[in-house]
Amino acid sequence: MDPQTQPGTGQNSHSPIPISVVVDIHRLASEDNDLKLLRETAGSESCCIVRIPHSLARINIKAYEPKIVSIGPYHHGKEHLKMAQQHKRRFLKFLVAKMQENGTDPQELVNAVSSLEGDIRGSYSEDLGLDSEKLVEMMVLDGCFILALFFVVSGKVVYTNLDDPIFRMPWILPSIRADLLLLENQVPFVLLQKLFETSKLVTSSCLNELAFEFFDYSLQKPEAFWAKHYSLQANHLLDLIRKTFIPVPCHRRNKEASLNDSGFLGFVLSAKKLHLRGIKFKPRMNTDSILDIRFCNGVLHIPPVVMDDFKATVFLNCVAFEQLYADSSNHITSYVAFMACLINEESDAAFLSERRILENYFGTEEEVSRFYKSIGKDVALDLERSYLAKVFEGVNEYSSKGFHVHCAEFVHTHFDSPWTFASSFAALLLLMFAALQVFFAAYSYFQPPKDK
Repeated sequence: MDPQTQPGTGQNSHSPIPISVVVDIHRLASEDNDLKLLRETAGSESCCIVRIPHSLARINIKAYEPKIVSIGPYHHGKEHLKMAQQHKRRFLKFLVAKMQENGTDPQELVNAVSSLEGDIRGSYSEDLGLDSEKLVEMMVLDGCFILALFFVVSGKVVYTNLDDPIFRMPWILPSIRADLLLLENQVPFVLLQKLFETSKLVTSSCLNELAFEFFDYSLQKPEAFWAKHYSLQANHLLDLIRKTFIPVPCHRRNKEASLNDSGFLGFVLSAKKLHLRGIKFKPRMNTDSILDIRFCNGVLHIPPVVMDDFKATVFLNCVAFEQLYADSSNHITSYVAFMACLINEESDAAFLSERRILENYFGTEEEVSRFYKSIGKDVALDLERSYLAKVFEGVNEYSSKGFHVHCAEFVHTHFDSPWTFASSFAALLLLMFAALQVFFAAYSYFQPPKDK
């Protein structure tokens, strides 16, 4: 028999030929020369300035990007921000001149930043790709630019250039304030504090006081409010302003304390639906913080909030910071989630506006509703650790059962508007007349009139 036709030979000819692939597993595990987009230590307490992930940025990407000035490395060098970049050098020249007038060596600014290089690099979530000289140069320019703004706006340092467009054109400073509170547009607060102390230009006020005075033009708080927060410690300017929103004292709820809950912990219904279930809404005036929401005896006490573009940007970036920084509390996220539950529709925003809880300069009621609904997407919130956990529980329990729920639904059904009230009143009159007619008919039957 021909060997080529022997059984099994044809099958072997179609068998796969093993190929030896040589991959060194140790080289594969260790060879990575690219810049780290997320460092191994990005989850540490010191890492507080993080890139916004796509899942959050897609909601409103413009809310996370600077419009006029870049601070730090993430947006450095972008074409539309170069105008302010030139102005940074003018402000640095101004500070250098003032320091020399006071007898302070301005070179100390560079030395101060150089001593913090390790801390600065550790504050960012990714490798910066900058050598020491470039990094120190950037931090000196950006840090001194911020300090110069604080000094001039507060009037602590005399600025003689009365025609400076930053202070003359009314649209620039509000834009800069918003840019300085973007998560991707931060420098470590320890850097600002070091430069502030090294400059020795202002000794009568602390850095927090100057920062609050600068941002007060957009936040509009009384001086007594800011004074309570002069001793706050923060990671950067966004974190500093975020912490001023947190009610004092305000403690996070321990998970162990919620093990015996009654099962009502969860998101609440919209404002209009809660109203139909007997819950009343009142503005809470005697509090410093818009986060200080209370629920008592069927009444939700909510501090009035002014919604505008600046506040919306701050909320978005604070939520992003709380989501991305492992050591942050979730106060702003909890507040925004609660308000997102209440403002589910355009009518809910109008309802809260009528009750002086929502003051809307943001846009239409529909835009406000859309903002709150979108900000809650792809956001993780552990309600058991939320400072509003008791409010969520109380509202759900009160609106789920009881005579007050049925009574409120009855009142809404029959007396909520003039038309339903009129029809219900007419029906009640007809019912009364019918009852009277039946009564007199029965009375005349059982008690017929006697003949005289």
